[in-house]
Amino acid sequence: MSLVTTRRTNTVRTLAGTVLAAALLIPTATACDSDDKDKTTAPAATAKVGDSTPPVAPPAPAAASDAPGTSAPTGTTKPKTGTPPATTPKGGSSGGGKTLVDGSTAEIENLGAQRYRAKIVNGGQVLATLETNDTDAGLDANGMFVVLSMDGTIHSWMGGEHTGPGTFQLPGGWTAEVTKVGELRFRARILGNGGVNHGTLEANQHDAGAVANGIYIVLSSGGEISAHE
Repeated sequence: MSLVTTRRTNTVRTLAGTVLAAALLIPTATACDSDDKDKTTAPAATAKVGDSTPPVAPPAPAAASDAPGTSAPTGTTKPKTGTPPATTPKGGSSGGGKTLVDGSTAEIENLGAQRYRAKIVNGGQVLATLETNDTDAGLDANGMFVVLSMDGTIHSWMGGEHTGPGTFQLPGGWTAEVTKVGELRFRARILGNGGVNHGTLEANQHDAGAVANGIYIVLSSGGEISAHE
C-alpha cells in the first residue's frame, strides 16, 4: 500500500515540473517570434515602396505621345468631306438662248432632276413658257410647234398640222388616232406597225408634246396634231 502511494506522488511532481518548464519556454519563443516578424516586415515595406514607384511614371509619357498622332489625321481629312459646290450646278443653271424657226428665242433653265423650263421670248417679251415635269412638254404657238424634252433640248418647226378628231399619218411611220375627250381636251394614241399602241398624248387645257424615236410630236388643246423629224 505504501509503495503505490509513493509512485503517484512522484508522477504528479514530474508533471508539475514539466508544465513549469513549458511555461517558462513559451515567453521566450514568443519573444523570438515577435523579433523575427519585425525583421521580416521592415524589408517588405521598403520593397513595396520601391516596386510601386517605377510603374506609375511610364503611363504619363505614353498618353502624351498618342494624343498628337490621333488629332493630326482628323484635321487633314475634314476639308475633303465638304463639297458644297457639287450640288449647285444641278439646279438653277441656265442653258442660254436658242433661236426658234419664227425668229423668237427660247431661254432654257435647268431646274434639276430632268426638269427644264423654256421661256419663249420675242422683242423682250415672254410669249409662252414650257416646263418638263416627268414628261416632255409641247406648245402650239400660232402655227409654230415646239417640243422641250426632258434632257433640255428644244426643237421647233412650222406646218404639217392635222385637226382632230381623226386618224392621221405622221413622219417616221407613226399613226395618230385623235379623239375629243371634253372641252379643250383631246387625246392622241400613237400607233406603230400593226396598230400597236406605243403611247398616248393628252392635251387637257394646255398643249402636250412627246419624242418618239427621234420624231417630235405636239398635240394642242384645240385638237391639232403635228410631228417633225
